[in-house]
Formats: sequence, structure tokens, C-alpha cells
Amino acid sequence: MKKFFPYALIGFLFLLPAEKTKAQTAIEKLPEWALGPFLRPAGVNPIISPNTSTTFLDPLSGKYVDWESNDTFNPAATVKGKEIVVLYRAEDKSGVGIGHRTSRLGYAYSTDGLTFKRKAEPVFYPGNDSQKELENPGGCEDPRIAVTSDGTYVMFYTQWNKKIARLGVATSKDLIKWTKHGPAFAKAYNGKFYNMFTKSASIVTQLVNGKQVIAKVNGKYLMYWGEKFLNAATSNDLVNWAPALDAEGKIKELIKPRKNHFDSDLTEAGPPALLTDKGILVLYNGKNASGDNADKNYTANTYAAGQVLFDAKNPEKVIGRLDKPFFVPTESFEKSGQYPAGTVFVEGLIFHQQKWFLYYGCADSRVAVAVYQPEKR
Repeated sequence: MKKFFPYALIGFLFLLPAEKTKAQTAIEKLPEWALGPFLRPAGVNPIISPNTSTTFLDPLSGKYVDWESNDTFNPAATVKGKEIVVLYRAEDKSGVGIGHRTSRLGYAYSTDGLTFKRKAEPVFYPGNDSQKELENPGGCEDPRIAVTSDGTYVMFYTQWNKKIARLGVATSKDLIKWTKHGPAFAKAYNGKFYNMFTKSASIVTQLVNGKQVIAKVNGKYLMYWGEKFLNAATSNDLVNWAPALDAEGKIKELIKPRKNHFDSDLTEAGPPALLTDKGILVLYNGKNASGDNADKNYTANTYAAGQVLFDAKNPEKVIGRLDKPFFVPTESFEKSGQYPAGTVFVEGLIFHQQKWFLYYGCADSRVAVAVYQPEKR
């Protein structure tokens, strides 16, 4: 996938005129294999904010709750027919502080990818089902979604019971009615990693006739996952996944935080990865450390977005990685709210109307979008 400079980009952004676009400051020149630059459409963001007027009858308590009143953030995105659908994490006011409330997933939809309507009730949440023990009371967090060529949506999300975070899998045909399959690693290696904290899955996709669909790599489905380190896992059925292990039988760490870089504290998998003619491209979220290990160009604890390229024939081999983030917090709504240090947390990436739409969480409090249109050939 080719990149080109911001000057050319302005001329190509049809539907997003130059006077209505705003680029992040100090865009770095990107290598040929990277995706971007991404521009924030002016006057649009944030596209989803908390709503104190919507209520939902919680099946576990039997009470109505203001399910999206405190924060709305960390979105997944996919295409459904002619619409872009965003499933976003929404927190109620049941507790104080990040991770202490209950999270449910709301449903927003749009034809242009910029202006959204929302359903009044969540479409995914802790309930009286097989996953109750793993999802109550913390809820369902931080989704990523991709679709198969036959129209089955696969969602990865964090199951949070306020004890152990587990990477869960669910499938759907309409993005509204979901089948929960439980933890992705429940059966792997006789359940060896069932009680390990696991989060954040970026399944590999590719463009086929202009449609972004789940792909196989070397005959298997492949995901990159993890919060502290970036790891890999494979599957034959999209439900049961086996993490890649090192020679000692431990989770194999493919990329790690780098001292004095924007990702000096952690490297967390972002939206669905892309199989390209250059390799497998993974967008990830890097957290800056504080203290001596931090990158002094960014505020301590800032979340910014990076890109890494893996070899398609050897998907555990890194062949390219950005030293600087391609997307950083610059707007007021990205540096306020639950996480004032600054956060752009990328989770949704979709191809629609010949453009790439990147959906991201802002300071764990809002949802926003940025757009990149590849050069015309």
C-alpha cells in the first residue's frame, strides 16, 4: 500500500474538502509499507460522546441503568451493506475510575463514516448466559471486529469480571444478535493460559475486490494480540486459538516496548491487521513510560499509535517498524476526560468508499475518526 505526502493528499480528498480537513501536527514521512497519513475531519469529532438520557434494563440486576452516561470510547468498526457500523465501549456510573464500572457495547451507524446515529440500548453486555461468571460485574470491553467472506462477523473483546481479564470471542450475522464463544485461549495447550490476563486481538484481514475480509496466512487464521507485548496466535475455526510459544513454552513476545520511544511502556494490538503485498501490517497502541525510559517528545503515559510490518511468509518476523508514532493526541478531547495524559487508542480500521477510516478512543472518554485516502492510480 503506497503512501504519499500530505500536499497531494489534500487534492485527492473528495467528500472531505481541504478546508474541512485537519492533519495532525508534524506528520512524519512514512515508509512505503505504512498506511497514512490520517487526517481528522474538521467539525466532526468527537463522533460519539456520553449520553445521560438513554437507559437499559440490566438483565442481571433487573434495574434500569444509564449504560452510556459516563464514558463512550474504544470502538470497533466494520462495514454492513452500505453502512459503517461502530460498536463502542460504554460505561455507566456504577463505580469510580477506569475499570471499576460496568462496560457494555453500543451500536452506531453511518453512511458517510463521519456522522452517526445510535441505538438507544447496547447490543452486547453481561447477561444471564454462559459467560456471566467471566463478564460480571466489569463487563465487555474494547472490541475489535472483522468479517469473513461469507458475511460472518467475528468480534474479539475483553471479558472483565474485575478479577481476570480474558480475551473473548463472539460471532454474529447482523452485529446485533451475538453468539458468545468464551475465552479465545480456553482450550489451547490443555487450558494452560485460561487464567492468564489476555486482551486486544488484531485479526489479519485483506482487501478482496475492494472489501476487507478475514484472511488466512499459511493455511490458518492469524491474529496479533496482547497489551504489554505483541504476540501471535493461530486458529482453524476463528473461535479456538493457540498462542505462539517460545522454546521454553512461554508466550512468544514478537515486539516489546522500546526505551526512549513513544511505546516505551507497552505495545498493545490495535484494529484488524492487513495482509498487503509488502507483508502483514499491524497498527498498535504504544504507551509512553514515565521517568528515564520515556520519550521526552511526548507527555508521560501518553498513548499514541504505531505501525509494524511482519513477514507474510514468516508472520512472527518483524521486517519494519516506525520509530515515531503516525498518530498522536493533539485535540482537547484527546487530552481530557478519564485519561488526561492524552490518548488516541486505535481499534477500528475499515475500507469504505475508497478511503480508510480509523476509529479511535479519546482519553477513555469519547470516540473520534480520522481518514486516509490512498493516491489515485
